[in-house]
Amino acid sequence: MIDIFQYDFMQRALVAGLAIAIIAPLIGLFLVVRRYSYLADTLAHVSLVGVSLGLVTNTNPMISALVVSSISAWGIERLRSTRKILSESLLAIFLSGSLAISVLIIASLKRFNQDLFSYLFGSITTVSHTDVTLIIVLAVVTLIGIIVLFKELFLVSLNEELARAEGLRVGWLNIFLIVMSAVSISLAMRIVGVLLIGALMVIPVTAAMQFRLSFKKTMITAVIISLLATLSG
Repeated sequence: MIDIFQYDFMQRALVAGLAIAIIAPLIGLFLVVRRYSYLADTLAHVSLVGVSLGLVTNTNPMISALVVSSISAWGIERLRSTRKILSESLLAIFLSGSLAISVLIIASLKRFNQDLFSYLFGSITTVSHTDVTLIIVLAVVTLIGIIVLFKELFLVSLNEELARAEGLRVGWLNIFLIVMSAVSISLAMRIVGVLLIGALMVIPVTAAMQFRLSFKKTMITAVIISLLATLSG
């Protein structure tokens, strides 16, 4: 079984898979605590718009997905902060709207594109050197951001009003968290696919929370579960 890792494509798959397996539950835990786990599926469908644009314009779909999902994530948070639209309704609007736009863009291709299929369901063995480099760089940036702002993100996720009373810049922290979610989802699309990325961000976290541990221990447990799932898969 270990012999398969002598091939370059399997080595790239392993590195990319492990990077995503660490980042996804780290971001997912903050979303689940905020009861905002539906955001993962929403941003995944928004990223599909970026993938479609990338395929139409012959640019790197991962980069176009990263740009589109980050801008959309910022827009979602700005609209949510106005409290004029309920969070659940806002996510449903972006999810269904982005899916409709994706269908229109894909239809313009006039043929089914195999690359699109790999982004929908994931194709870990086709990850390129460029993809791996991009995944590692952005994963490290995301990880550093979480470590540096851990206490602030924890407090904002637990209670926004308390965080605001403590003098934290809640608006910017929320934007940071949701943009990092968009980045993680965009990175993971090629690995697990648009249709399953939400599962990788939410299920390991939900499983870890059943042990009723502290926040940090739950985070570590979720990462371990995610790594085991990725490696066994």
